[in-house]
Amino acid sequence: MALARSKRRESRVDYWPGFVDALSTLLLAIMFLLSVFVLAQFLLSQEITGKDVVLNRLNAQINELTNLLALEQTNRQDVEDQLLGLQSSLQTTEDERSRLERLLAGGAGAAAAAGARADSLSESLDQERLVSQRALSQVELLNQQISALRNQISALEAALDVSEQRDADSNAKIADLGRRLNVALAQRVQELNRYRSDFFGRLREILSDRDNIRIVGDRFVFQSEVLFSSGATEINPAGQSEMTKLAEAILQLEREIPSEINWVLRVDGHTDDVPLSGTGRIRDNWELSSARATSVVKFLIDQGVTPRRLVAAGFGEFQPLDSADSDEARTRNRRIELKLTER
Repeated sequence: MALARSKRRESRVDYWPGFVDALSTLLLAIMFLLSVFVLAQFLLSQEITGKDVVLNRLNAQINELTNLLALEQTNRQDVEDQLLGLQSSLQTTEDERSRLERLLAGGAGAAAAAGARADSLSESLDQERLVSQRALSQVELLNQQISALRNQISALEAALDVSEQRDADSNAKIADLGRRLNVALAQRVQELNRYRSDFFGRLREILSDRDNIRIVGDRFVFQSEVLFSSGATEINPAGQSEMTKLAEAILQLEREIPSEINWVLRVDGHTDDVPLSGTGRIRDNWELSSARATSVVKFLIDQGVTPRRLVAAGFGEFQPLDSADSDEARTRNRRIELKLTER
């Protein structure tokens, strides 16, 4: 009777672990893609913020130069008005000089007085001409300054156009880089998932004769009793035999996975919720779970597994598979889990 039940149990196909494995992988890929998208958006916002600061600074410089140009134009207008006044005075002086020369021609008696006055007017005329030349020089200098300011404004506008074009090019490159990165990451995830499936399939073949070794989601689970005696942290002889098989599978996996995929095999230690006495070398479940995971990692290294491909972690009793208050639940929760993941 027992033999018949055993045969029926063996003939039943359990699809649930594969479904959980696929769903977990899909969720991890979605979370990873969302993280990459958020990172790309953050980098893009940082780039745009920096360009906005440069644009604001250039706009402030243009406003300052515009105000300076308006001031220079006002000064130029004042000088031009002054020049017009001087030219008017010069014309008046020349008219007066002409009148005096006519008086000189009209009478000898008035010649001496007119001559003296003409000399005075001639000196005044020379001074007016000197002032007019200075005003013209100032106007020419202002014209040169205005031309230089206009050239500077044109250069700033050209630099602003170049900066805006560079921003547009950078944004296009960032978008293209994000798309390419998403594609590359998706390919890496798919490739690692394929190797994970092959690895777990190989472990199923190697360790298929043990009921207390099973797959839960994306993890391969050993019950602690397979590897360790009660309260012990050293792998027992039976556990060493199982770990030797595991090491052979990992070594084959190392040869198959391309070097550019940065993968690790994480070894997680878990305990039940029964507290330790605290008087021995191991004081609590944290230390027990960590010590057991470390023992597995060290044994695999002794079998030739590359140390940088292994990670040991202890979770104590705080990640149970079964939260029921029973001996069966505690037995399930005492375990060593193996998870193939990216670093």
